[in-house]
Amino acid sequence: MQPLLLLVAFLLTPRAKAGEIIGGHEAKPHSRPYMAYLQSWNQDVRRRCGGFLVREDFVLTAAHCHGSSIKVTLGAHNIKQQERTQQVIGVRRAICHPEYNPKNFSNDIMLLKGDSGGPLVCDNVAQGIVSFGKNDGSTPRAFTKVSSFLPWIKKTMKSL
Repeated sequence: MQPLLLLVAFLLTPRAKAGEIIGGHEAKPHSRPYMAYLQSWNQDVRRRCGGFLVREDFVLTAAHCHGSSIKVTLGAHNIKQQERTQQVIGVRRAICHPEYNPKNFSNDIMLLKGDSGGPLVCDNVAQGIVSFGKNDGSTPRAFTKVSSFLPWIKKTMKSL
């Protein structure tokens, strides 16, 4: 449950109070090393999103997080403080699912390749990407089931 709540906080819209834990508890520092924090720009508006490592050189996130100059932060427990373990990596390439629809958020999934890139985790397996979570911690408005996209994820990563 904690990874879900952390990801919901990361994937809130820019106007929401991202970074707050809603209805949960702070995770043990660095107990979720696969978590990624993303910042990008879209028409002079900074976007903040979450994602997770699916390989050492790929981050999986929501396609609605696409923007220019995407930066991925890894190894952070508190993004508001500089930590020795933090790495900020520029994204070389962002690949949105070819059938992503920004009007209804179908196929809202994107791979980032972090120059060397939030999940719902059950039994230590990434199950989905939560998009547009609500401040009260209730069911998110949009959810992308990762397993439905495994062929696309594998094919895309293999081709790069």
